[in-house]
Amino acid sequence: MLSGLKVKNILFILLGAAIMSFGLVNFNMQNKLAEGGFTGIALLFYFLFKWDPSYSNLFLNIPLFFIGWKLLGRNTFLYTIIGTVGVSIFLWIFQRYAIEMPLESDLTLAALFAGVLTGIGLGVIFRYGGTTGGVDIIARLVQKYAGWNMGKTMFLFDACVIALSLVTYLNYKQAMYTLVAVFIGARVIDFILEGAYSARGAMIISEKNEQIAATIMEEMDRGVTALRGYGSYTKSEREVLYCVVAKNEIVRLKNVITSVDPHAFVSITIVHDVHGEGFTLDENKMPLTD
Repeated sequence: MLSGLKVKNILFILLGAAIMSFGLVNFNMQNKLAEGGFTGIALLFYFLFKWDPSYSNLFLNIPLFFIGWKLLGRNTFLYTIIGTVGVSIFLWIFQRYAIEMPLESDLTLAALFAGVLTGIGLGVIFRYGGTTGGVDIIARLVQKYAGWNMGKTMFLFDACVIALSLVTYLNYKQAMYTLVAVFIGARVIDFILEGAYSARGAMIISEKNEQIAATIMEEMDRGVTALRGYGSYTKSEREVLYCVVAKNEIVRLKNVITSVDPHAFVSITIVHDVHGEGFTLDENKMPLTD
């Protein structure tokens, strides 16, 4: 079942899960700070009903695993299971071997630690091809059937979870520091993934351009454009492939290219704005968002 997965990726995804869980237990839970996503719902259940988040986080994600198989692809799906189960396991461990860090009198430090550790943990998980399930899968579903981009869905979901936490157990001070932690976490994730923009452009030069283009279109459902290039050194014409993908797809794109041609030359650039099919238009050239 695990054939095709990389041991390095699995180890780093588990490391990211451990870092994220450590921050959640020792800073979010100890200082009553909320969180976005499904982990935020698990914390909500903990503060309201004393339900162990290591169990509730896993139970919340189980139904989505069945959906995620087709949406994420085999490897990403298996990495997602590893990341989600890893988070639950480490939440269980760190709750029983917690380090007392009372920072109620300095919630600024608590928010900084919570945001940085969550950001590092999630950033590492994303960088090595995994997710923690939950909102990522929901966002892909909404994008497919409702046309909303993933960032918008994830932002709205996080906002709803934090708002629900505010009206149930957070006071205004804790809510504000939660927003600080979430903002810092998002910036740290962007830093680890090497960029803060929503899209990346890839220039690909290879002896196997046709095969690479076909694999990208088949496995990632992204368009590829063949451009005519001219080598100044070789004095010969050759094709250059150009492909634009979402920020969270860049690791997958590199893996797809490497699987076809490990010696391909790939240049990744930040795309400040992108319009067209797959981003702002659907396959019928209709706008995805207003």
